[in-house]
Amino acid sequence: MHIKEFVRQLEEIMSAAAFAEAGEPDTALTILHGKKRVLLVLTGDETDIKAAKYALNLCNRMKVGMEILYITKGNEDKASLHDYLKELQIKGIDHEVTECKESLKAVITQFIEKEKGIQFVVVDARDLGIESEKDAKKTMEEWEKMECPLVLVSGLSKG
Repeated sequence: MHIKEFVRQLEEIMSAAAFAEAGEPDTALTILHGKKRVLLVLTGDETDIKAAKYALNLCNRMKVGMEILYITKGNEDKASLHDYLKELQIKGIDHEVTECKESLKAVITQFIEKEKGIQFVVVDARDLGIESEKDAKKTMEEWEKMECPLVLVSGLSKG
């Protein structure tokens, strides 16, 4: 670590401590965590529900915000997305939504490269084409090159 980076981190810690002492713990956490966020990938399918709940709980526990990558397939109804965004707002979770129509893997990879604060990628396994443990092993070999953990949410069948 370079001395400039060390000094910057020390300044952030001291600022966070000052806000915590002043009774502003949320501001202190924001300073400490910076732009650390969880990336939730949604496709508009019913299978998104488990991944969305998992990401919401993860953000609550870690006290971080959420990036939502919404893969659109056209002009489908986005009522479930709007309901989820309302829930995030009620829970006080900072969030941003990015819509795209490209390949799921390519979009996730590009997003992670661009947004350096992503701590986890939460996605339903079926959205990646994983239907069994055998599929998971094959697909995971490709994803291991990513620089942040991939959390697959789904009930996989043995096979």
